[in-house]
Amino acid sequence: MFEFFANIFGYLLELLYNLVNNYGVAIILFTIVIKLILLPLSIKQQRTMKKSAKIQEKLKVIQFKYKNNPEKLNQEMMNLYKNEKMSPFSGCLTAIVQLILLLSIFYLVRSPLTFMEKMNTEDINKYVSQLQEEGKQVSSVYPEIDLIREYNFLKEKNIEDQNIDKMNLQMNFLGLDLSKVPQQNMSDYTVYIIPALYILSSFISIRMTTSMQQKMNKKKEQNENKNVIDGETGKELVVKEEANEMDAVMQTNKMMSWMMPIMSISIAFVAPLGLALYWLVNNILMIAERLVLNKIIKTEEE
Repeated sequence: MFEFFANIFGYLLELLYNLVNNYGVAIILFTIVIKLILLPLSIKQQRTMKKSAKIQEKLKVIQFKYKNNPEKLNQEMMNLYKNEKMSPFSGCLTAIVQLILLLSIFYLVRSPLTFMEKMNTEDINKYVSQLQEEGKQVSSVYPEIDLIREYNFLKEKNIEDQNIDKMNLQMNFLGLDLSKVPQQNMSDYTVYIIPALYILSSFISIRMTTSMQQKMNKKKEQNENKNVIDGETGKELVVKEEANEMDAVMQTNKMMSWMMPIMSISIAFVAPLGLALYWLVNNILMIAERLVLNKIIKTEEE
């Protein structure tokens, strides 16, 4: 499945590369295009977070009333979500899309000749064998990256082979070689620049998410211990703080806000820098997107 999406993304990245003739710039433009395509999903996610915060009080009442009747509790919670036109699993959709993007673009950046230049496996293996016969070191994990790096050497050996020209990808971006893998070049300080900026942007993004949730929780705490009338018995119920539980949507969002950056950071150190550049630009766009959408949604509510 990930190779399928990597192949589709490869067409887009190749188109952008042909326009700008620079791999780094093409990745930035690629990230912007993907972000625009996913904008409707981002808007829906932002609105879901806002709506989820508003129905917390109703959820707490239901949880307290039916704490000894799990079947009735689940039924009432589903009715509440249905009445509010919100799915309790909406946060999962965003998580799935992020995971597909993460792994698909990893495939794309790891094998640009396969997914971007559409070279067949036989040709790639032939060029790898030529390098190895000449005593060149070729990574078993990123052989295509090494082929691109040894482009001039291969061109001398196969001057009339048109496939060789497909390896002429300009991977230098602002003085950084996007074909380098941090794990394989630990003595080169430049390989840490993009991952470090990505880590910084991740913490800023997490801090923004946490701050938004804290503001939502603060509004809820103002009505935390108020009395509620049970419509069935007419009895007065007190919603206690210790009986409150976080709903599925908020819990999923909180978990994913930490899990995805941790996964991405781990992969960024064992993948070519092009992948880390994609994540860095994506984080910057996501921060700007949240600021703008939060202001727009807030204006709509007012």
